[in-house]
Amino acid sequence: MSSGFNTDVSRGERVFHVQTEDRGPRHPRIDTVVYRNGHILHRHSSDYADFTQRGDFSPESLKERVEGQHREVIEALRAGSLDAEIAAAEEQAIRAAGIQVLLLNPTAWLASGKVSLDIGITRRADKEPVSGVDIRAWIAGALTETIHRAVTDGNGKGKIEFELPPLGKGDLALVIEGQSDSAKDEVRFAMRSRAKTAQAEPAP
Repeated sequence: MSSGFNTDVSRGERVFHVQTEDRGPRHPRIDTVVYRNGHILHRHSSDYADFTQRGDFSPESLKERVEGQHREVIEALRAGSLDAEIAAAEEQAIRAAGIQVLLLNPTAWLASGKVSLDIGITRRADKEPVSGVDIRAWIAGALTETIHRAVTDGNGKGKIEFELPPLGKGDLALVIEGQSDSAKDEVRFAMRSRAKTAQAEPAP
C-alpha cells in the first residue's frame, strides 16, 4: 500500500511545498519533490527493493521510511543545504518562462509623423525587468521596412525613435521584437488610418 506526505515550508517570505510519495510495490521507490510556484526545484529518490526482502519489512516500517525521507528533505531545506540547487533551478525556470515585450506608451507612440517608442522588457515568470535585451522595431507594410534598434538598460527599458516611413496600401503594423540570449518575444500594433493603433496582439 502506497503512502505519502505533504508539507508547506516557509523560508522568509517564500513558501515551498514538499511532497513525498511511495510509488508502490511495482515501482519500489520513494520520491521527494520540492516545489515552488509550480516549479520543481529539488528531487530526491531512494530505491527500497532490497528492503522488501528483509524480515523486518512491513507496511508500517515502509511508512516510517517514507516519513523519514520526507523529514530529512524538510530539515535540509530549512537548514539552507539546498539553497544553491534551488537558486539554480529557479533561475532555469525563469529563463524557460521567457521574456515579455511591453510598449509603455501604446496610445502616444506616433505624433506628427514621428515614431517614439518607450519599451519595457520583463521576465514572464516574475515580471522583473531584464537588461541587455536587443530590441528591434519597424513598420510592417511600409514601402521600405527599415529596422531600428536599441538595448534595454538596467531598468529593462529602451527607447526607439524614427520618422514614419512612406506606407504601403496593404495591412500595416508596428512590430516590436525583443531577444535575449535565451528568449524572444514580439508584439504587433495594427495601424489604422495611417496614424492610429489598435490593441497589441502577441506574435504567433
